[in-house]
Amino acid sequence: MEATMELPATDDEGYLIDPAEWSEALAVALARQENIDLTEAHWDAIRFIRSRYQERQVIPDVRFVIRHLADLGAESRNRIFELFPYGYVKQACKIAGMRRPRGWSTG
Repeated sequence: MEATMELPATDDEGYLIDPAEWSEALAVALARQENIDLTEAHWDAIRFIRSRYQERQVIPDVRFVIRHLADLGAESRNRIFELFPYGYVKQACKIAGMRRPRGWSTG
C-alpha cells in the first residue's frame, strides 16, 4: 500500500496558500488528484511556471508558457491545453503550486 503524502495548506479550491511549500513530489500528488500522469512535457511546463514565478514573483501568463513549449518543439499552440485539459489556471498553475490568481486573463 502506498503511503499518503500530507499536503500543505490549501485554499477552498485546492491551490497552495504558500507556493514555497511546493515540491516535485507534491506536484505528482496534485496531478494524481486531477487524474494526470505527469510526462516530461508536463514537467517542462511546470518547471517553466515555477522558474518564471521565482524570477518575478508573478504567475506567468499562459502565452509565455505556450511560447516556451513551442521553443521546445511543441507542434501546437494548444499543447498546454492538451497537457492540462481543464485549463491553465485550474490544472497547470495548481499542480505547479501557484496561488489561485484573483483576476486572470490569458491574453
